[in-house]
Amino acid sequence: MEGIKGNQIITGGNRHVVAMPYPGRGHVNPMINLCKLLSFKDPNIVISFVVTEEWRSLLSSYFLPNNIRFETIPNVIPSEHGRAKDFPAFLEAVNTKMTAPFEQLLDRLELPVNAIVADTYLGWVLGVGNKRNIPVASLWTMSATVFSIFHHFDLLVQNGHFPIIFSERKEERVDYIPGVPPTRLLDFPTIFNGAAGQTFPLAQKSTSIVSKAQYLLFTSAYELEPLAINALKLTFPFPVYPLGPMVPYFELKHNSDLATTDQELPHYIEWLNSQPRNSVLYVSMGSFLSVSGTQLDEIVAGVRDSGVRFLWISRGDTSLFKDGCGDMGLVVPWCDQLRVLCHPSIGGFWSHCGWNSSLETAFAGVPVLASPIFWDQTSNSKKIVEDWKIGWRVKQGADGDSLVRREEIAKLVKRFMDGENSEAIEVRKQSKEIQEACLKAISQHGSSDTNLESFLKDISQ
Repeated sequence: MEGIKGNQIITGGNRHVVAMPYPGRGHVNPMINLCKLLSFKDPNIVISFVVTEEWRSLLSSYFLPNNIRFETIPNVIPSEHGRAKDFPAFLEAVNTKMTAPFEQLLDRLELPVNAIVADTYLGWVLGVGNKRNIPVASLWTMSATVFSIFHHFDLLVQNGHFPIIFSERKEERVDYIPGVPPTRLLDFPTIFNGAAGQTFPLAQKSTSIVSKAQYLLFTSAYELEPLAINALKLTFPFPVYPLGPMVPYFELKHNSDLATTDQELPHYIEWLNSQPRNSVLYVSMGSFLSVSGTQLDEIVAGVRDSGVRFLWISRGDTSLFKDGCGDMGLVVPWCDQLRVLCHPSIGGFWSHCGWNSSLETAFAGVPVLASPIFWDQTSNSKKIVEDWKIGWRVKQGADGDSLVRREEIAKLVKRFMDGENSEAIEVRKQSKEIQEACLKAISQHGSSDTNLESFLKDISQ
C-alpha cells in the first residue's frame, strides 16, 4: 500500500477494517489506540475510522499513521444541544439515527470491507454487518469483569439482588457471576445514579446481543482479568481476544522527557523533572463527571494540608488553589496522562478509577488512591484495591452522602506517599508486579501480542 493522501486511498492493502466508536471520549480513545496497534502490526492494513462531524473537529490535531483515515457521518443531534445537556436524547439518537448514515458510508467506500470493529454499545452495527455478510468485532471499553456482570445480569435478578443493590444489603458479597470474584453489592456498577442510570439499559442490551458478533475484543489484558476472560471464552462460540492494556504505550518512545532542539518540553514535564523521585501525587478526576463542589473543596484542602507535592489536572478551571500552590504543587487544565504516570517523580495517582485510567496506572506501575464517582468506576476501584492490590480506598464504596473531610484526606495522602510506611511500600511493590504483567502481555509473543496477530489472521481469511 502506498498510503493515503487527503481523503483518497491510492492503493489498497490486503485488509480493510472499518472502525465505528461510540461518540464519547472514553470510547473514542481506546478505539484509536486499537487502530494504531493494528496499523503498526500490519502496515498494509487500511482502516476507515468513522466519527461524527463534532468528533472529527475534536480530533483534528490527532496524529494518525498514513494507513488510517477519518470518515465522517453527521452529528446524531445538533452540536449546540450537546450530549451533556440532554443525555437521554443523545443515547436515543445514537441508537436510532446513526444506522442510515453509517450504511450510506459503507456504500461509498472504495475498498471492500474485511471486518467492522464497533463499540459494543453500538449494537445496531451487528445487524448491519450480518446483513452485508461482513464480520463484526465488538469492542468493549470497560473491564471484562463489568462485561460479565452486565451479561449475566439475570443472575442478580434471580438471586434477589436486584433492585436492592443500594439497600441495607449492600455489604453482601455476590459469588455466583461467572469469572467475577466475590464482590460486595456496593462495589457493583452504580446503575441508578444520573447518567449511569440512563446508560444501564443500553449497556445491558448491548452485552446481551453481543452473541451476534463474530469476535469480542477487550481493552484489558488476560493477565489483568484471567477469571473473567476465561469465563467469557466458555460463554461464546467465537474468539474472545483481550488486547490490552490498550493505552498509547507505543507512543511513549516518541514522546520522551528529553528536550530536543525543535520541541520544547511542556511546562508540567519540566516541573516534574525538578521533583524528587516518587514524591508527586498526580490528581485527576476524569473528563465527564466530577465530585460535588463541597467534596472538591475538602479534597483540595486535604491534599494541600498533607504537605505532599502534587500535579493536579483541573479541566477548564485552574483556580482551585485560589491563593496559589506555592512550590509544592502545579495545577494545569490538561496533560498527557500516560506520559505523566510513567514519569519517575510520580509516586501515586488520586483517581476516579475510570477504566482507561485504571489501565494506564497498571501499565505505569503507580499506586492508586481510589475515589470512584459513578458507573463502572466503583467496580474498577474494587479491582484496584482488592484484586490487583495496588491501591487504597479514599472511602468505602460510592455513597454520595458520605463526605470525606479534609483532615482525613490529609492523613491518608501523607501516609500513602510516605516512602517508609510499610503498607505503602507493599502497595508500591505490588504495583510494579502488575506493571510487569502488562509489559509481558504486550511483549513479542505475549498474550495480547499473540491475540492481535490471531485477530489479524482471522479477518484476512
